[in-house]
Amino acid sequence: MVKVYKPGKVAVVLSGRQAGKKVVVIKQYDDGTKERPYPHAIVAGIDKYPLKVTKSMGAKRISRRSKVKPFIKAINYSHLMPTRYALDLEALKGSVTVETFKEPSQREDAKKTIKKVFEDRYSSGKNKWFFQALRF
Repeated sequence: MVKVYKPGKVAVVLSGRQAGKKVVVIKQYDDGTKERPYPHAIVAGIDKYPLKVTKSMGAKRISRRSKVKPFIKAINYSHLMPTRYALDLEALKGSVTVETFKEPSQREDAKKTIKKVFEDRYSSGKNKWFFQALRF
């Protein structure tokens, strides 16, 4: 079988609380693990997208509206839809592991690093499509 979900691949969540949200695959488990015996991927996504910014807004308002709220999750392949897009996120590869989900403090630290990476990527203007909410 062809590996569709490689690290850096952008996908859309199809079901659950984050349905319709875009995620980027950090690590994939095609054969599953002991805790999760089904093929799944550890993903980082955007729970709350940045708001629209215009030229007339001041710096403080722009910084407030450019905030991103991330989430991390292990999602079954059957609940993901791959897209043609990919993000090269070298900074995220070591930040989220299987042990991250076991302790809340590690999870919060991982979310903070992901938030920083996403906001830097958004402010640089790269991968514009990833930071816009799906409309359908």
